[in-house]
Amino acid sequence: MKILYVITGLGLGGAERVTINLADEMQKNGHEVKIAYLAGNIQVTPKSEKIELIYLGLESIYSFPMSCYKYCKLISHYQPDIIHAHMVHANIFTRLNRLWCKTLNTNKLISTAHNSDEGGKLRMMAYRLTHSLANVTTNVSQEASQAFIDKRAVKNQEIITVYNGINTNIYAPAIIDKKFYKTEFDVNHETIFLSVGRLHEQKDYPNLIKAIYILEQQGFFNKFPAKFLIAGDGDLLDKLKGLISYYKLNHLLILLGVRTDISRLMNMADFFVLSSKYEGFGLVVAEAMACNTFVIATDCGGVSEVMGNTGILVPKQNTELLANAIKKALQLPEQIIDENNLKARQRVEKLFSLETSVKRWLEIYESK
Repeated sequence: MKILYVITGLGLGGAERVTINLADEMQKNGHEVKIAYLAGNIQVTPKSEKIELIYLGLESIYSFPMSCYKYCKLISHYQPDIIHAHMVHANIFTRLNRLWCKTLNTNKLISTAHNSDEGGKLRMMAYRLTHSLANVTTNVSQEASQAFIDKRAVKNQEIITVYNGINTNIYAPAIIDKKFYKTEFDVNHETIFLSVGRLHEQKDYPNLIKAIYILEQQGFFNKFPAKFLIAGDGDLLDKLKGLISYYKLNHLLILLGVRTDISRLMNMADFFVLSSKYEGFGLVVAEAMACNTFVIATDCGGVSEVMGNTGILVPKQNTELLANAIKKALQLPEQIIDENNLKARQRVEKLFSLETSVKRWLEIYESK
């Protein structure tokens, strides 16, 4: 089977990593795979050197005609059996090209959204108006799929939920040299909390920062010393630095920037915190669970579906309850934490493994 993955970009986000992993697995399974990306710099790549990366150059609206020409030429030359688009811009782009590129009508087009909120009413309208141009539309959680139905982004509830797949070999419990990280982060006996994700409004890091401030004002960290690490970069970097300085939390909270050792960081951390306003699936939550790291998360998007009855789930955008959850976690007996983490790992292996995801995608690719 020839498969072409089309994605908005190849940055460091969860959707990009999911797509790269899926492409690698399909190639391992004997399929011919290429990846086309619309714009931006390459920050993640497949492991397999056999997977070609093709730049379509859609950096602005003015480059749209040339990008369409490159895309149609690629389709004509490669003639894929399956075109699988990921993320909103790629989904709309691949759909629209079916209007003027006759070759595309012989391929099966699958559109996968990765969020319950794809960016406002105009994008939802674009999804709705182009819905019939895709053979299959999917999203990454039941909640996210229902959000698309509620926002009328799909017609007649024609949407399928396919959970993201986690590489449970990479994201797994591991014995690491914690001394190395403790030296890097100036940590001695503190409990370590880790957050991972773009410094973007979606992740709502101000919510987490203010929760830490509440506990600091209560003097809670005098009795339960802790340090909070945030891995990621983004347009809110300066704002978050300012907020940390304003609340005088520099001794408690460290912005790590972009990291390539996320699984090791998750194994090093005692707790993982997600403070988001919305998510489609919550990939980093599943990854932390796979690493036997206790999760505290806001109830946004598909996160509750990922966590099940593990970890601590709190309402989104509620700073006081997030602070209480951190306080509760720090006082949990070690046995309870260990039992939770084992259950969480087993849940990921059963429901969200990469093998399970690949099997489900193959069923969709091969269905009529």
